[in-house]
Amino acid sequence: MYKILDAKELTTNIYLMEVEAKRVAASALPGQFVIVRTDEKSERIPLTICDYDREKGTVTIVFQIVGAGTQMMSALKAGDSFHDFVGPLGCPSEFCKEPLEELKKKNILFVAGGVGAAPVYPQVKWLHEQGVNADVIVGSKTKDLLILEKEMEAVSGNLYVTTDDGSYGRSGMVTQTIKDLVAEGKKYDVCVAIGPMIMMKFVCLLTKELEIPTIVSLNPIMVDGTGMCGACRVTVGDQVKFACVDGPEFDGHLVNFDEAMTRQQIYKTAEGRAYLAAKEGATHHGGCGNCN
Repeated sequence: MYKILDAKELTTNIYLMEVEAKRVAASALPGQFVIVRTDEKSERIPLTICDYDREKGTVTIVFQIVGAGTQMMSALKAGDSFHDFVGPLGCPSEFCKEPLEELKKKNILFVAGGVGAAPVYPQVKWLHEQGVNADVIVGSKTKDLLILEKEMEAVSGNLYVTTDDGSYGRSGMVTQTIKDLVAEGKKYDVCVAIGPMIMMKFVCLLTKELEIPTIVSLNPIMVDGTGMCGACRVTVGDQVKFACVDGPEFDGHLVNFDEAMTRQQIYKTAEGRAYLAAKEGATHHGGCGNCN
């Protein structure tokens, strides 16, 4: 059992929990995720690691209520426990593999949309700890839905907050803020965008036009987390990839977002899943050992 040390509602339907998980905390890196179950009969839910503390042996997760499983999770309080807390899974951020001296030469921009602020935060924090300060854009629909602003401000070089309705910070979509920063003379060597699929799509369209290499995290399309279900199958360039085992980070300029979003809608029904399995054949699954 994995004890919950802290549990709180950050904003409407978005929750943060600090969980005692010493083995996960000992080896976790930015960009990776965990799979949790509230009890032995509940569904397996993949969640990106928002933070970790190796000394305390804790891992922090942030989630939004989107179904029965996350609704059940939201009722847990400090002192309760998760039945399963498996991880770290997935590949760490590419930044963790780069020579530090090379990282320090780069101007890095992070773009977080909605709950995407949770997986962006550990990457920005890790870079800050290495002496690399990145610019961060955090966008939300309204001020009330904004999360982790103070935490992000403490570790970023410059923080730009934008709301769709103009209720706080800059007004408009995150793409408008990217345009504004570039127009102001900002130059970026790489952009990392994490958030809703539609947001990442339009960020990538813009950064491709601006010639800024862009990394996206496809954690929003994961279901099983092991490649067995085929939910997160995505085309990257001319290759079939699976977000949970090959990612979750990919070259955003190569991701076929339209195909991925359409596929996600089809996957929601049993009939749709059967259709995709028949259509995709041996490439439907990623972790079953039947695919190349």
